[in-house]
Amino acid sequence: MGGRIYFTPGPTQLHPAVAPAIWQALEEGVASLSHRSPEFQRIFERTMQSVRALLNIPSSHALFFLASGTECMERVIQNCVEKRSLHLVNGAFSGRFFEIAVGLGKSAIKEEVTWGEGFDIGALTIPEGTELLCITQNETSSGVTTDLSGLAELRKRYPDVLVAVDMVSAAPCLAVDFEAVDCAFFSVQKGFGMPAGLAVLSASLRAIARSRSLQESGVAVGTYHSFASLVAQAEKHQTPETPNVLAIHLLGKVCGALTEQGIATIREETERKAEFLYDALEEHRQLSPFVADSARRSPTVIVGEVRGGSRPIIERLAAQGIVVGAGYGMYKERQLRIANFPAHTVDQVRPGAYGGPGAELGENSRQPVVRITGRAISLEDCGS
Repeated sequence: MGGRIYFTPGPTQLHPAVAPAIWQALEEGVASLSHRSPEFQRIFERTMQSVRALLNIPSSHALFFLASGTECMERVIQNCVEKRSLHLVNGAFSGRFFEIAVGLGKSAIKEEVTWGEGFDIGALTIPEGTELLCITQNETSSGVTTDLSGLAELRKRYPDVLVAVDMVSAAPCLAVDFEAVDCAFFSVQKGFGMPAGLAVLSASLRAIARSRSLQESGVAVGTYHSFASLVAQAEKHQTPETPNVLAIHLLGKVCGALTEQGIATIREETERKAEFLYDALEEHRQLSPFVADSARRSPTVIVGEVRGGSRPIIERLAAQGIVVGAGYGMYKERQLRIANFPAHTVDQVRPGAYGGPGAELGENSRQPVVRITGRAISLEDCGS
């Protein structure tokens, strides 16, 4: 396991702050703390403050700790929708958001485009009767990002519609205007470089009021994880049930490290690294970016089409200590996905780093480096 660099889209490479934070937590007995103890309450409060500071989440929005991004989808639908939600679907995870709504018995509708395509939020028409608009900011399966800059104007046209944003593979690298969003959520195994098992959900006053209104009218909004229950416990710096205390502690440490690095620096480096990686795909004889429109290409999950199949190149990279993701679902054998999160450095993706511009897939590197520029690797070279 040692010496590998994980460019997988989640779980991904651990952030450098994680290992020392784990050792510190073990020495201090963090993993054995009661979730009703004053020590845990202090961890809860510190981590929430760190998340707010890093992502610029207003104090008016409540923050909840949950188990995963998928659980967040379910809680949002339960607490904000009586009958109808609208879902923008352009991949597997935006599709999952829709399927969860259907599974919960809602009259969900979807506006769907082909994988690799995106949406113009500012030009969106929302059908009458829609209670909640569900947007996936960064579709991890297809590598498409959705520009949220039109949300504020959309809210003016549809003031009664709540807005939920899945920012799972976008946070903290892509900005969100939380004033224009009622619910937003992320899990920690992607952009925060942590082991999986924790998610954070923000809820506006409007979303919380909506949940209470539904509950009072007899609509099932959940039990322990209703917004009312989550709010009541969060106000005491606690959770409804025993949470992943260690992960909450680690998230606070990682957010502190990211804040120290600077969110502007993180976002600028994310764009630089993405440019290097997309250039590499375009220059390679076997590879090309899956998303045709460069303005819609995700800067955090770079998806490449591989002529002749992706397995040989993925295996060649793995032999060099570079672990990338396969394509998702029906694209598994014909694409690769390369994560670009804060745990990945500029030097790990920069053309020419360590091995020079002609290096093949890190072959001449002093350490594993993503390298798909230079001379193309043929299928024969890759061992097929």
